[in-house]
Amino acid sequence: MTVITEEELGNPAIHQYLFKLVGAEGLELLHRWSNPEYSHRWLEAKLGNAEVKDTDKARFLAETRLENADLSAVERSDEEIADITGINLNSVRHTLYNLYEHRLAEYRRIKNNETGWLTYLWVMRMDHLKDVLRSEMEVAVGKLSARLRYDETNDFYQCKNCGITTTFNAAMNTNFACPQCGSMLEHFDDELLVTALRKRVEKMQTALENA
Repeated sequence: MTVITEEELGNPAIHQYLFKLVGAEGLELLHRWSNPEYSHRWLEAKLGNAEVKDTDKARFLAETRLENADLSAVERSDEEIADITGINLNSVRHTLYNLYEHRLAEYRRIKNNETGWLTYLWVMRMDHLKDVLRSEMEVAVGKLSARLRYDETNDFYQCKNCGITTTFNAAMNTNFACPQCGSMLEHFDDELLVTALRKRVEKMQTALENA
């Protein structure tokens, strides 16, 4: 399925990821764009509008006969998406490009041969969501694992006045004096931090293995 379901939007991990990616208004856009009720209301309004061209009305009439899942997956221009969802056009465009950069939306470009005007038709690709989340998690695990290795293989010293923390080798270069205020550096026991970091890495690795 190319759109996102209410169940997926209710998943805490998915919700948090998408909120970070597109914000609250972007999440609302995804909800309304995926909800066929918004498309049905929009189509009814278009069919009842005397100013709409007959060729366009024929397309809209054909769309009313689609199953809900197929209707929600119809290619739409950014203007149509804004019209359907009631979300500001600039916000729609911002959300679409963020989704596109993360492989969660695709577009097809068509050209009007008479005017030369380019139109971008968009679809959601939420079927990529699981792979995108996995990729993001793998990157996060890699960074955390590198940090864990760094913390495990170094001794640290800290200035109680400035809060500066440095490695043993760097502390030796300043004769264990703080490079900022000159106070003597004291050994910093980061075992609690290392333990917490190790547990977090293990938890994320387990989640990846079970994904």
